[in-house]
Amino acid sequence: MKVLVVDDDVMVARSCSRILASHSFEVTAVAGADEAMEALGREEFDLLLLDVLMPRRDGFSLLREVRRLHPALPAIVMSGYSTPGTIAGAFDCGATRFIAKPFRPDELMKLIQRMTGGAANSLS
Repeated sequence: MKVLVVDDDVMVARSCSRILASHSFEVTAVAGADEAMEALGREEFDLLLLDVLMPRRDGFSLLREVRRLHPALPAIVMSGYSTPGTIAGAFDCGATRFIAKPFRPDELMKLIQRMTGGAANSLS
């Protein structure tokens, strides 16, 4: 399963990449929306994991564009600002799921398992 991680916080991107790679996911991590769109243009992904607050273009803007071009791509929005408005905004833009930062590795993996109907069970 190929996952695109989008977060301008290098530590978060690395942490997510390590969690996913340790469960046999193929991970590409980028720091912003423009790089994400470039990556999506180059290759196909099975899951998008993206942050909301990023410089230049936020995650909502990115997700709206992704939905237009890749409507079936599952997307998990993550944010340290899990207010009702942020959560609603994520779903309004097309998020499949939302996870509040900080999260534990097992929380992320359980969320992915639920999204894939247990297909990721063998990876945990």
